[in-house]
Amino acid sequence: MLEEAGEEVLGSVLLKASCLPLSFLLVLPAVLLLLLGPPPASAAHEFTVYRMQQYELGGQPYGTRNAVLNTEARTVEADVLSRRCVMMRLMDFSYEQYQKALRQSAGAVVIILPQSMSSVPQDQFMEIEPEMLAMETIVPVYFAEEDDELLSIYEQTQAASASQGSASAAEVLLHTATANGFQMVTSGAQSKAVSDWLITSVEGRLTGLGGEDLPTIVVVAHYDSFGVAPWLSHGADSNGSGVAVLLELARLFSRLYTYKRTHAGYNLLFFASGGGKFNYQGTKRWLEDNLDHTDSSLLQDNVAFVLCLDTLGRGKSLHLHVSKPPKEGTLQHAFLKELELVVASQFPEVRFSMVHKKINLAEDMLAWEHERFAIRRLPSFTVSHLESHRDSLRNSIMDVRSRVDPKILTRNTRIIVEALTRVIYNLTEKGVPSNLQIFTEQMQIQQEQMEAVMDWLTSQPRAAQLIDRDSTFINTLEYYMSRYLKDVKQHHVKADKRDPEFVFYDQLKQIMNAYRVKPAIFDLLLALCIAAYLGVAYVAVQHFGLLYKLVQRLSLKSKQQ
Repeated sequence: MLEEAGEEVLGSVLLKASCLPLSFLLVLPAVLLLLLGPPPASAAHEFTVYRMQQYELGGQPYGTRNAVLNTEARTVEADVLSRRCVMMRLMDFSYEQYQKALRQSAGAVVIILPQSMSSVPQDQFMEIEPEMLAMETIVPVYFAEEDDELLSIYEQTQAASASQGSASAAEVLLHTATANGFQMVTSGAQSKAVSDWLITSVEGRLTGLGGEDLPTIVVVAHYDSFGVAPWLSHGADSNGSGVAVLLELARLFSRLYTYKRTHAGYNLLFFASGGGKFNYQGTKRWLEDNLDHTDSSLLQDNVAFVLCLDTLGRGKSLHLHVSKPPKEGTLQHAFLKELELVVASQFPEVRFSMVHKKINLAEDMLAWEHERFAIRRLPSFTVSHLESHRDSLRNSIMDVRSRVDPKILTRNTRIIVEALTRVIYNLTEKGVPSNLQIFTEQMQIQQEQMEAVMDWLTSQPRAAQLIDRDSTFINTLEYYMSRYLKDVKQHHVKADKRDPEFVFYDQLKQIMNAYRVKPAIFDLLLALCIAAYLGVAYVAVQHFGLLYKLVQRLSLKSKQQ
């Protein structure tokens, strides 16, 4: 009896003494979760993203319609892409994968570009860009330049996405619960239309020697670039090469027009137009202002022809695009013949041809810039190494500086300036041989300077949405032209408020954060584990006497054995 009473007293004392450690067992999980648990979602990486084009032209919307992104990342290997941010690498990109993401109602698409665009095969993405822009895309589409951290995020996301196809449901559940996910969030607001945006063009002239009614030759090149993303559009060949040739022509003829002996009886009007990629809006308004709204313009007088320069930095061929074949006896026909003579006698390796295409006003976009002038009945043509206006090179982010060959650009410049000079000074009629190079020694074409101009042109994106009247690019272009030309001035175009021909949108460049997060199932499993732990602790507290006796009996048995 005394032993049993002693055991009961001892058990009572131990039960009271165990209150502190049992309470500690209940508090311990909360303390560990606070101290050792995963921290709140933190930014794994912050990087710059460039949004796909968003604009309206003639009332027709193009490109993506949204800019806000806040969703979990996946790759195309995942079975479910709905309301997910689908990440793709350009090196592995295909239009079928892109359409798959859109069909499954993806929340967004992020395309990762290589650090060097020249490493991508030219035709791999260039052919897809027009198709991406032709369809209206509701979800935001962004482009990001690859770095080590972004590549690591992509690989982790790809591994998590690929695991969803495992055969075992338990493996999928375990991997999903333990894997790290990434929440992609943009910092900007929803895109909105930009009001009162100005498209700026720059013009300058060289006045001919003689009377007031001198014929005028107009040299034109649009400076803006275009691609699937405005901030990635550097437009080296289209149309940085055309602007480089225009500036070199201005430099060479300014020297000829400096001396009375070589001062020709032609006015030369140089026009670097804006909005060329948007149906040549700058040229259209410039023609309207000069032909309809003023009485003193060189365009209203005797215009010999308009020479448009486009994509001249590559290729083994050269083409003269016309809307109407020039008639014999006209100055434009003489220029055509001089081009043929110069190519045949000085550059026989170049394939030259005239390409005739009628203007199709039913199309949303004109084919070439000279068609703007042809509509106003001004004789005009475009010189380009491209045989077709539908060549995807003209509207691609793949058109980078490395795609332009400086030697070919210099060669094409020489062909054009030699033919133009022979027309202006009537050298063929004077018996000057066609194989005689005019621009040599001090008057030779400066390839190094043209390379420097190309480096400057391609050092920045020149999308029309990014270049306003006060931009550094416009100021530098105006300064460069004023070195060689007279009466250099800007010309501005603003869309009509009631019926705008073009509408641009903002939020084209943003900061995106990739937050490292656990999936929702991880929180569920963690909650179940905590509940099980607390349940066991609760049962142990409520039945501690039985538990103590059980432990005591087990210990006695072990001692007896």
